[in-house]
Amino acid sequence: MRLLRLIHVRHRSADGLVRARKILRGLSPLLLLVLVLTLPARAEKVLVPIAEKQLANGMKLLLFDRHDEPTVAGGWVAHVGSSNERPGITGTAHLFEHMMFKGTPTIGTKDYKKDLAIIDEQEQIRDQMRQEERKMRAEYRRGEIDDPFRPENETPHYKELQKKFNELIAEQRKILVKSEFDTIYSAQGGSGMNAFTTEDMTAYFVTVPANKLELWMWMESERILHPVFREFYAERDVVFEERRMRTDSTPLGKFEEEFKAMFWESIPYSWPVVGWPSDIPSISKAEADDFYATYYSPQNITLILVGDFQPEKAEALAKHYFERIPRGSKTPPDVVTLEVKQEAEKRMNAQAEANPQVDILWHSVPYGHKDSYPLEILGQILSTRTGRLYKELVLGRAVATDVYADQGSQKWAGYFNAGGEAREGHKPEEVEQGIYEALEKLKNDPVPTEELQKVKNNFAAAEYRRLTANSQILYHLIRHEGEGDWREINLAGPRIQAVTPDDVKRVARKYFTPENRTVAVYTRKAAPVPTAKP
Repeated sequence: MRLLRLIHVRHRSADGLVRARKILRGLSPLLLLVLVLTLPARAEKVLVPIAEKQLANGMKLLLFDRHDEPTVAGGWVAHVGSSNERPGITGTAHLFEHMMFKGTPTIGTKDYKKDLAIIDEQEQIRDQMRQEERKMRAEYRRGEIDDPFRPENETPHYKELQKKFNELIAEQRKILVKSEFDTIYSAQGGSGMNAFTTEDMTAYFVTVPANKLELWMWMESERILHPVFREFYAERDVVFEERRMRTDSTPLGKFEEEFKAMFWESIPYSWPVVGWPSDIPSISKAEADDFYATYYSPQNITLILVGDFQPEKAEALAKHYFERIPRGSKTPPDVVTLEVKQEAEKRMNAQAEANPQVDILWHSVPYGHKDSYPLEILGQILSTRTGRLYKELVLGRAVATDVYADQGSQKWAGYFNAGGEAREGHKPEEVEQGIYEALEKLKNDPVPTEELQKVKNNFAAAEYRRLTANSQILYHLIRHEGEGDWREINLAGPRIQAVTPDDVKRVARKYFTPENRTVAVYTRKAAPVPTAKP
């Protein structure tokens, strides 16, 4: 969903903008809502008055000072996700989400000099282990072993090297200080420290007391300037276990992964953010170091602060701490492989330990595309408990127990997703057909004014509720900036409100065609037939 502009202020100069911002910051949420309902729609609209700055090394800084609570929500976006990877190193962006918490020369270790010596020795052993892994992959290709990653298929020399490596891990753990990043922040009143990775971004964030802003500046600049990727291979194993738990061990995890790979044909959204199972244990620290040098350069990072601070002082602190980081030697490349046009419907039929259901994907549009707004409206017309799909398929025909529809715009491409779970005694194909019928109505019949306005009101109300806390505003700025443009926090609302019934009909006809969709039908796996006793 997108954030809406909730107040209207007209200004024609820089001084006017400053005055407008001061007025906005002094308004209560209730008064803001009253203004939303009363000010003329033609006035210039402003909600989140962000100050954008550029540091000398190319790093972007976004500042939104608001004094509702004595905290600062601070975060930063590295404009890199799984779409910036390549086959062989899938999962690297997500791995860095983990590695960036491992510390610096002064955080995370009791003896930095010994720490570096152990890391260097580990790399020497790992180089030898990679040579043995080449042999095991060759044996796998020849059919001599069934899985190059199973312990029983390891070469004798590999097992010897693994033993030495584990001894080094044990030695290193004696001097490590676990989770020291979190410990430092928590001791100083920080909360909510976390990170996430998507196809398009990696983000890090935490909320600190207002008087601990300089601590945030030092901590975050240090881990970008002086990261120490200690326990690299152990953390790689942690990521592999995360994949096993979230994908391999869930009823639909592997199927959903396969479905996504089927849907995205050429663009690098086809592999999972966590990485392919053969890539994760194969990523070397040298490959990771090169990835970091390319995508974690200052010109590819945006700092974001929301909360109780003075903008001039915050900017000065940002310059002092973050301009120490040298500009990267090369510009991070764009994703240039675009999605090819799908020419025929794709279908996947799977038996799973889950209730019968259908999942449908259509190719749509990337983030910020003009058609993304009517598609979002269309999704809301269909979804929720007051939407058309629930009323028709759950309450009306009673063929489904649950239904959904949603537009998903990402940085380089987009999708529209709809589906539902079949009620007992009914088939997923009945739910599928009901969804197609609902879409045909939207292609042919204009959405009634009252229904369209209800959806728009729901958008406005939902987005208003998301702007009540520093951490919430930070999160939405992170998402917008990571997908393409933080200004969407102020631009999307009016564009949603401007959607007409003709816009909805137009996008329904354009994107919801049989040849543009990929369908997954899940049926329950049949129970094994018991064998007769002799």
